[in-house]
Amino acid sequence: MPVKIPSTLPARAILEQENVFVMGEERAEHQDIRSLNVAILNLMPTKVATETQLLRLLGNSSLQVDITLLHTATYESKNTDADHLLNHYFTFDEVKDQKFDGLIVTGAPVEQLAFEQVDYWKELTNIIDWAETNVESSFYICWGAQAALYHLYGVPKYPLPDKMFGVFEHRNLAPKEKLMRGFDDAFMAPHSRHTEIRRKDIDKVPDLSILSESDEAGVYIVGAKDGRHLFITGHSEYDPRTLKGEYDRDVSKGLSINVPKNYYPNNDPSKEPQVRWRGHANLLFANWLNYYVYQVTPFDRNQIPAKDPSNNF
Repeated sequence: MPVKIPSTLPARAILEQENVFVMGEERAEHQDIRSLNVAILNLMPTKVATETQLLRLLGNSSLQVDITLLHTATYESKNTDADHLLNHYFTFDEVKDQKFDGLIVTGAPVEQLAFEQVDYWKELTNIIDWAETNVESSFYICWGAQAALYHLYGVPKYPLPDKMFGVFEHRNLAPKEKLMRGFDDAFMAPHSRHTEIRRKDIDKVPDLSILSESDEAGVYIVGAKDGRHLFITGHSEYDPRTLKGEYDRDVSKGLSINVPKNYYPNNDPSKEPQVRWRGHANLLFANWLNYYVYQVTPFDRNQIPAKDPSNNF
């Protein structure tokens, strides 16, 4: 089934060209099914690129998904056309009285700041707290994952001596867990960050489980044991050329940046990047939508977050 996308959203034309199944609002209204309502809090400056990446993955499942795009009210994006935000995005105040089956919180290029120094930190923590009673399952990405782990569980982040930048091999530590069903024992995923969370801090929190990690990139997937919070420290949603774009941007600015590891053939940036994470990216989002949203969310959204307490990982 498709993801429902307004006809004016730039992502729609891109996804249709890729034969991703998308549906307009008029056709969706005639579908006699209960679609999933997923909110995306897009904290990235490249909003159109990020929403396209996420919608591509959400659209590759058997479920119909209605999307609500959110942006912060306390920080004005300097990289996104104001009309795009006005026509396609909502603020938290405009949706706070609604219930959602799922919430995705993206990364943001603010990881080298202390959490409390981020302009929209109070607004973000209000949204994380609101999700406890208004969202069935939340999916946090990169800095969004670090922020939620810090706010909900006090898990700190640490600066890295060099940017974690490239595509790294990860181990599936919990093949019987719903999120990891179908994952290979070892799989690849991209990272692009200056900070990290550490196993020793996660292990101190009884409510959290590490589902995947990498010898080089560290902790990758963390889940709350009730399934209502998932934390992904990398960027499985990245397009084939996203890391290239970041690398070329920094090189053009004269910044010190290493070639992203395991990305270009023979680590040669003159060659076209190799995609080795697409299959697991699709599986990650499909498993989340199926097992943590669709299978457990009440038919009546007003009952969220009511659920069977025995329905854990």
